Amino acid sequence: MSGQAVIQVDAFTAAPFRGNPAAVCVLSAARSTEWMQSVASEMNLAETAFVTPRGAGFDLRWFTPSTEVDLCGHATIAAAHVLWEEGHLAPGAVARFDTRSGVLTAAGADGWIWLDFPSKPVLPVPPLDGLGAALRAEIGFTGQNDLGYLIVEVGSERAVRELRPDLARLESLPARGVVVTSRAETRGYDFVSRFFAPALGVPEDPVTGSAHCSLAPYWAERLGQSEMTGFQASARGGIVRVRLAAPRVHLGGQAVTVLRGELLV
Repeated sequence: MSGQAVIQVDAFTAAPFRGNPAAVCVLSAARSTEWMQSVASEMNLAETAFVTPRGAGFDLRWFTPSTEVDLCGHATIAAAHVLWEEGHLAPGAVARFDTRSGVLTAAGADGWIWLDFPSKPVLPVPPLDGLGAALRAEIGFTGQNDLGYLIVEVGSERAVRELRPDLARLESLPARGVVVTSRAETRGYDFVSRFFAPALGVPEDPVTGSAHCSLAPYWAERLGQSEMTGFQASARGGIVRVRLAAPRVHLGGQAVTVLRGELLV
């Protein structure tokens, strides 16, 4: 029986079983939203990417186990990695994706994959009632981007790493996700972060490219740097390089294939 190939890639890492895993399906023709959502639920990863050839580029859609999302960095890196590795795109060619967030591109350079993504500036907002209790942390700055993510700065890298939020309370808040961040104290990194999105079916995302579309301009303003390295301090951990190119941001990450399979339905 012949089926649909599914490839699992760990993104924002050069080592297997680190970074953020994404499933990638390269389709020969478009499938229904319902089918894609069912596959993403079956994969049960933070994101499953569906790539369909279109003209000189590809359509790209991203699904969590419970919903379609507007922007995803790690599954875009995974998709580009698969296109090159599986021969759908020539080595060195730029991958061009039509998405719900407009045209996005991915290009390889020196073992890294660089995404051209929209910058998502952070606007200050008052802390939501119950946010501190949900995070179980002392909150400093609170802001929001147009993806519906809250960006919360806390006092130290240690506070970020030791965070143990109440996920049920977080899910009840009117936010699609919560990014918790601080300046880095570990050598080699400029800032650290974690990302929680229980409302999207992702209690904690291991490494979140879309969050770095806001973390890049946020920390650039505070650190006075246009190029930085972020570390997402989840259990798996992952490195995201960022470069400001207003009104865009370039996100750099690595990727490794860990599984090839076949969906038989």
